[in-house]
Amino acid sequence: MAHDKILILDFGSQVTQLIARRVREAHVYSEVHPCDVTDEWVREYAKDGHLKGVILSGSHASVYEVDDRAPQAVFELGIPVLGICYGMQTMAQQLGGKVEGGSHREFGYAEVRARGHTELLKGIEDFHTPEGHGMLKVWMSHGDKVTELPPGFKLMASTPSCPIAGMADEARHFYGVQFHPEVTHTIQGAAMLQRFVREICGATPDWIMKDHIDEAVARIREQVGDEEVILGLSGGVDSSVAAALIHRAIGDQLTCVFVDHGLLRLNEGQMVMDMFAGKLHAKVVHVDASDQFLGHLKGVSDPEQKRKIIGREFVEVFKAEAAKLTASGASKNGAKWLAQGTIYPDVIESGGAKSKKAVVIKSHHNVGGLPEQLGLKLLEPLRDLFKDEVRELGVALGLPHDMVYRHPFPGPGLGVRILGEVKKEYADLLRAADAIFIEELRSTVEPHSGKTWYDLTSQTFTVFLPVKSVGVMGDGRTYDYVVALRAVQTSDFMTADWAELPYSLLKKVSSRIINEVRGINRVTYDVSSKPPATIEWE
Repeated sequence: MAHDKILILDFGSQVTQLIARRVREAHVYSEVHPCDVTDEWVREYAKDGHLKGVILSGSHASVYEVDDRAPQAVFELGIPVLGICYGMQTMAQQLGGKVEGGSHREFGYAEVRARGHTELLKGIEDFHTPEGHGMLKVWMSHGDKVTELPPGFKLMASTPSCPIAGMADEARHFYGVQFHPEVTHTIQGAAMLQRFVREICGATPDWIMKDHIDEAVARIREQVGDEEVILGLSGGVDSSVAAALIHRAIGDQLTCVFVDHGLLRLNEGQMVMDMFAGKLHAKVVHVDASDQFLGHLKGVSDPEQKRKIIGREFVEVFKAEAAKLTASGASKNGAKWLAQGTIYPDVIESGGAKSKKAVVIKSHHNVGGLPEQLGLKLLEPLRDLFKDEVRELGVALGLPHDMVYRHPFPGPGLGVRILGEVKKEYADLLRAADAIFIEELRSTVEPHSGKTWYDLTSQTFTVFLPVKSVGVMGDGRTYDYVVALRAVQTSDFMTADWAELPYSLLKKVSSRIINEVRGINRVTYDVSSKPPATIEWE
């Protein structure tokens, strides 16, 4: 099925992905591509008639200092265009307006006055002034500003320090906003983007995960044919949903290899086997490689080195198991495909790194690498989906809600939640303490919302500190280890606030860990936000 789509051209903003997510939340398919695609590429992309609109992202750069411009073809397709921040500025400059450096920069909350009763903002407001002006609570992040409107445009919004905070050419359906509607701080941002894609662009809202299953299954069957697929099942959300989807499509042509590196959460290995081998009846090879991983980690305390060792050993174990499957005949003709749980943010960020438009945050192990070493073709059935869409798809495929909506867990597992050297003793203590913390979060309801504290937090976990402190138990002195509890709330994981968990909950968790986990006698709570701290400790 061919979906209507919105093209998002990325000029290097750290929040471009949020634009795509907001568009998809309106059930319209969107794709992110670098801003330096050619006019020919744009025309070819629009040729099938399903491109309904274009959004130009923000950027950390200034339009008068760099050559990053929207392809001129964007303005010649006869479809609506929305420019956001830098996107508005390049639109203004390319279409005959002027952009200058501002004497007053705006970063953060602002109140914007809507003007001109444009189609984009009509009926959308947060409050009225005493004079009757409609006002919007938005998020600004700019130093430059449009100082002269291009021909055909009228004023759509303003602030005292930014007289042109929005502009519109209603005849051509071109709009520009200086603020960021994609971030949650812009209260009506989702409504604006939905108005743009659904009403102004006229895109059909048919991007729905439960309907996506049939499309994805058909695509996998077409790609794979009667060949066999091997998948590294980590127990995480992405690989689990990929496994369930591929199994739905090709059944026993899929073999999952579940590598236990000794750094999983409590009972995680059993849960994965019960779900995939037990309930889905998928072929799963369970490899206990904990001694191998822990052996190579001995004496290593640097976080990056630990990550590299764990990644390297996973590849080695996986290659060995793939060879065994072929040699034993368990894989009849030998697997021809390697399946990975690559998701769309991995693809966008890797693409941004290649085009050098975005500031690179991290590299992604899922994009490239392993298939070349194994000589296999790559199957990535989730590569068009964001994490929230992957979760929706998992539930629609019948995976348990608790498995699909688990908080993020790092690829190196507890290896980066044990500070310094990783030892089996430390991993066992951390597993037990972390399980108590999660159990209490899941069972404690916040009375106003009716939700558990696990659902109200975005990521929660326990960190093992390789230090000892003095304690008293009964009449005796103890000298045992310390753990830190971490719980954050965030909408996008780019920024995060520490969660204000109730003292009664923290007290219960602390008491249980100290009493039930022999070897830990002190529990601390991390009250650092991101930035300046990161969410994980390593």
